[in-house]
Amino acid sequence: MIDPKDKNLPEIDAEDPKATEHVKVSRRLFLGGSAALAGVASTFGAGMGSALLPSTAQAASADGMVGPGELDEYYGFWSGGHSGEVRILGLPSMRELMRIPVFNVDSATGWGITNESKAILGENAPMNGDSHHPHMSMTDGHYDGKYVFINDKANTRVARIRCDIMKTDKITTIPNCQAIHGLRVQKVPHTKYVFANAEFRIPHPNNGLNMDDVPGYYTLFNGVDAESMDVAWQVIVDGNLDNTDADYTGKYAFSTCYNSEGAIDLTGSMKAERDHLVIFNIERIEAAVKAGQFITLPGSDVPVLDGRKGSELTRYVPVPKNPHGINTGPDGKYAVANGKLSPTVTVFQLDKFDALFANEIKPRDTVVAEVELGLGPLHTAFDGRGNAYTTLFIDSQVCKWDVEKAIRAYNGENVDYIVQKLDVHYQPGHNHTTMGETRDADGKYLVSLQKFSKDRFLQCGPLHAENDQLIDISGDEMKLIHDGPTYAEPHDCMIVHRSKVKTRKLYDREDPTFAGTIAMAKADGVNVHTDNKVIRDGNKVRVYMTSIAPSYGMNEFTVKQGDEVTVVVTNLDQIEDVTHGFCMVNHGVQMEISPQQTASVTFMADKPGVQWFYCNWFCHALHMEMRGRMLVEPA
Repeated sequence: MIDPKDKNLPEIDAEDPKATEHVKVSRRLFLGGSAALAGVASTFGAGMGSALLPSTAQAASADGMVGPGELDEYYGFWSGGHSGEVRILGLPSMRELMRIPVFNVDSATGWGITNESKAILGENAPMNGDSHHPHMSMTDGHYDGKYVFINDKANTRVARIRCDIMKTDKITTIPNCQAIHGLRVQKVPHTKYVFANAEFRIPHPNNGLNMDDVPGYYTLFNGVDAESMDVAWQVIVDGNLDNTDADYTGKYAFSTCYNSEGAIDLTGSMKAERDHLVIFNIERIEAAVKAGQFITLPGSDVPVLDGRKGSELTRYVPVPKNPHGINTGPDGKYAVANGKLSPTVTVFQLDKFDALFANEIKPRDTVVAEVELGLGPLHTAFDGRGNAYTTLFIDSQVCKWDVEKAIRAYNGENVDYIVQKLDVHYQPGHNHTTMGETRDADGKYLVSLQKFSKDRFLQCGPLHAENDQLIDISGDEMKLIHDGPTYAEPHDCMIVHRSKVKTRKLYDREDPTFAGTIAMAKADGVNVHTDNKVIRDGNKVRVYMTSIAPSYGMNEFTVKQGDEVTVVVTNLDQIEDVTHGFCMVNHGVQMEISPQQTASVTFMADKPGVQWFYCNWFCHALHMEMRGRMLVEPA
């Protein structure tokens, strides 16, 4: 377990061991170094006057305050909700540090505009997204700092973010289903699979010929290979899948399901008294795939297995109506399903799942408690000290409760298991504790994500900000210490100690993100790190140029009206944070090129005359002068 007070925790390195060999100094050291270095600095970057910072920043103070020049203790990865992005916050400051475009167009970085990003998004990809559940890859139940995965409910996709560069590198569209909602990772022995719930039931095949066969509708639980990002297998289930989680043995994943009635309207989905938690036996699923005991559906070669009631691959445990969140405790003993329409949470003892699949016990025998907490329990987090924290949507509260005492109370003892209820503002959904989804839960902070803010902030029109609140849980009582307005909709988040995340300061020149662009250049006989050339291939023109503050390696190039132009820019600067951009005026293209990165963009030269391009990322005192001309000869 990580002790946040441990003074031997690694600081962020002054030198990046993964940086290219020729890089000798970071920008922080460069700007804070000797007078001799400062004298040379104007060659490389801007803003020298007030940028002389200490070479090693201090961590957050003991009271949770993070002053100027100090570093946060935790990274928070927030879903961007309807924006389709992922946001990085620092905790406990709650400062937004970066935005990672995933399913959206981002003109600042050129995501969805550059050729490299289009290759990841896929041809004709929808450029909207509804990102919900970010989760980091694990090794033996500990965050490993390799990847963060995020779902797109709007377009049935799962994406992967590389944590060394904090950029999306893979996006997979899940076949045979609609609306990926719940997403979690396999925790042990490592993240082999990303588990992804498809929520909505549809006919199969969904070709418009059997739309009235509602009893034949079904949805799928998906196992996505974390390395290849291919869908490894799919399992048919009864009901609509909601949220998912996994145990600490690697054997099981489990999902909350609503609409056990199989209805397509609200009234029909409310008839049954209970819905269920469905448990997936990963070993049996893998064995069935290996044995060829699956089907495939039209348009896809992904193995599809039948996990509906009665299958040996699954077990269905009845729980109160419309369960929502499912959360596994850090000790691996229990998982908690949150009632939503019931004031209760259901506690499952995970080591009973073996007996359940051996048919030695009944499904409800895995339940060791079903305890009342308040109105609208949605999600539960843990502090590693035996306490759970459940959001109560209707009550606008977070309830802190003792898990073992709750089990004892369920068994008839006269014991008070509720420790405290804290008002939050307003209508909380997801909540997360620091490191709380791993074995390393440290019980320092809790973030509660509220869907409404009402009167907490200055009004900005009919659309209100939402409210992320930071709560200190290190003592006996929860203490609200921060309100943070946020934009539509940070559905979920996860929090990881900074010691688990090791980012690059500069790109590797051979980074796979732009390997295809470099291969194209080599085919053209161009070295992107030294050459500034124009390659003409009929009506296709490829322009290769370098950049180093404050100029491009090419000030002008000539094309013909109607040419398809690809501009490739390589940033040769060797100092971190000296990012360049390329924007062709009036052509709808711009992009970011970070130090040592190669990026490209393709567009039509459909406007004759002088067309200026410029650097749109501030990089130097002479940044305004970093520009050039595209001369377009009329057709």
